[in-house]
Amino acid sequence: MRTQVAVIGAGPAGLLLAHLLHRGGVDAVVIETRSQEYVAARIRAGILESSSVELLESVGLGARLRAEGHEHRGIYLQMPGERHHLDFVDLAGRSVWVYGQTEVQKDLVAAGTAVVHYEAGEVQLHDVETERPYVTFVDAAGRAQRLDADVIAGCDGSFGPSRAVAAPAQRFERVYPYSWLGILADVAPSTDELIYAWHPDGFALHSMRSETVSRLYLQVPNGTDPADWPDDRIWAELATRLGHGQDGWKLTPGPITDKSVLPMRSYVQTPMRRGRLFLAGDAAHIVPPTGAKGLNLAIADVALLSRALVALLREHDPRPADSYSDDALRRVWRCTHFSWWMTTMLHTSGDEFDAQLQLSQLRWVTTSAAGATGLAENYAGLPIGF
Repeated sequence: MRTQVAVIGAGPAGLLLAHLLHRGGVDAVVIETRSQEYVAARIRAGILESSSVELLESVGLGARLRAEGHEHRGIYLQMPGERHHLDFVDLAGRSVWVYGQTEVQKDLVAAGTAVVHYEAGEVQLHDVETERPYVTFVDAAGRAQRLDADVIAGCDGSFGPSRAVAAPAQRFERVYPYSWLGILADVAPSTDELIYAWHPDGFALHSMRSETVSRLYLQVPNGTDPADWPDDRIWAELATRLGHGQDGWKLTPGPITDKSVLPMRSYVQTPMRRGRLFLAGDAAHIVPPTGAKGLNLAIADVALLSRALVALLREHDPRPADSYSDDALRRVWRCTHFSWWMTTMLHTSGDEFDAQLQLSQLRWVTTSAAGATGLAENYAGLPIGF
C-alpha cells in the first residue's frame, strides 16, 4: 500500500489528524492495534477547552457537540466548610464544554474521512530518518502488509511503538505518590459544574458525562485494588470529601457501572520528531488529569501537525514541519505546569506543612482576582499555537 501519511493510532488524535489532512488535500491511512469497538469504548477525558471546540466546529465536527454537550462557565473549588465558584467567562472570556472523549470518537468515526486498519498486529516502523519511511503490520485477516509513506505520524499513545522509535534526546518524568479511583454512575449529577475538593482525607472530584451519568474520583494510594472499594464505601467517602450536607448541598448516590484506578504522572519527551516520524498526543507527553489537559493537548498537537504536513507535502515548504516540535512543546510545557500545579495544590500528602501551603494557595486563588484569572485562563485553554 502507498499513502502520503501513515498514522499510527485510531484514537481521537489519529482520526482527527486524518480528518484534517483530508480537508487539506493530503491522503492518510490509519493503523490501529485494537478493535474499533475497543477504541470507541475507552473512557477518558470529558472536558473540552474553548479552542478545542472552536477547532472541531471549524472542520465540521461541532454539530452534535453543540446539541448534546454542556457548556460550563467555570468550576467550584472547595475546602472543608467552603465552596467557591470561579467563573471562567467573567475572568478570562472563555468557557469549557463537558463532552466525553467517547463522543468525540463517535463524531470522528461518523465523519468517515479516515481509512483505518483495525486489529493490526506486529506493527513496526522502518526507515524513519529517510524520505521513504514505511510501516509493516499483520492485518486482521492474518496477512502481512507494508504501507509506504512520505511521513509517519505517531498518535498511538504511551504504549504504542512510535514513542520508542522516536528516540528522544531527553525525557522528563514525575510520578505522583497517589492515584485516582474513578467511577461512572447512572445518576444525575449532584452539581451544575465540576467540584474540585481539597480534604484532609484526600482529593475528590465531582464531574459528569451527561444529564444522567456522573463521573467521580477519589484520591487513593498507588497500588489500590478497586475490589477493596465496595460501592457503599465509595459513596460514603465521596460524601465526606465533597461536603454532603454543607449549606444544604447533597450528594445523590446511584448504581456504579464502571470502577477503575488511574495512576498519576507527568511525562514529556523531546523532540517530538525524528526524521519523517512526528509524534502527537500521549505518544509524546502525559499529564495528570487534574487540569483536564490530555485530550486538549492532543487536539492542539494535531492541529499544528496537520498544517505542517499540508505545507510539507502539498506546498513543499518544510518550515512548519521543522518548527513543529518547538511550537507544540511551548503549549505542552505550559499545560504540564498547570496540570502539576492543580495536582499538587489539591492532593494531600500527609504532611501538615504541605497542607497549610495548599490551603493558603487555595484561599489566594479563590479570593484574588489575579489568582482566579490565572487558573481560569489556563483551564479554559490558551489559543492553539500558543
